[in-house]
Amino acid sequence: MFSLEFMRNAFVASTFIAIISGIIGVFVSARNMSFLTHTLSEIGFAGASFGVFMSWPPLNGMLIFTMFSSVIIGRLSVKAARREAAISAISSLFIGLGILFLSLSNKSSSYATNILFGSIIGISRQNVQQVAWLSALVLFVIFVVYRNLKFDSFDAVGAQVKGLWTNTLSIVFLILLALSVSVAAQIVGSLLIFVLLTLPAACAKYFAHSVSGMMLIAVILALLGVWGGLALGYTTNWPVSFFIASLECLFYFIALAYNYSHQG
Repeated sequence: MFSLEFMRNAFVASTFIAIISGIIGVFVSARNMSFLTHTLSEIGFAGASFGVFMSWPPLNGMLIFTMFSSVIIGRLSVKAARREAAISAISSLFIGLGILFLSLSNKSSSYATNILFGSIIGISRQNVQQVAWLSALVLFVIFVVYRNLKFDSFDAVGAQVKGLWTNTLSIVFLILLALSVSVAAQIVGSLLIFVLLTLPAACAKYFAHSVSGMMLIAVILALLGVWGGLALGYTTNWPVSFFIASLECLFYFIALAYNYSHQG
């Protein structure tokens, strides 16, 4: 398996993806932003399709679309009363745009499949370098704002009382989330990004009671999911994203069973 260059590239890229997904996912869960992750995945599809239409690397188009739209969506959906309407409207618009850009680019349906569900075969050394640099950027920014971001995410009222720049932190986090979505799409595709950004963190809160502990467990579960998915995909020749989603769902059900048994 590791004698093939594309598999080596896929394992290296997936390692970076799992690390940032596990860390960002803890904050996504704490800030109740799973809805935004799902919406950004559909925006990522439109961005990648736009990149194909413009003859750019799909990642570049995805970065442009998700980074600009994440802040706008975050502002639109601050109020719970209009959150569902905003998500529905924006998701529908960007799915339509994605289909339009693919149609105008005259690309085959395999392009749409790769964008939506990921493709390990197409991961080149250059893609790995892009993922590594973007992941390093995300981790560096999190390191810089970690204390304030943790405070704002887990005690928003206290952060406001203390006078933290909560609006600025929200914008920074939304941009980090957009970067994470764009990076993770290289392996699992735009439609299944929210699996890595939500399920490992959702599991972690049942096994750890500190933020650092939740991050560690979320990263481990994300790594097990992507590594296991790649190995099973190579062995069976079935879609890697299917195995990643299945493994993460399995971990989540195990976490629920663990929590239920300890409550009883």
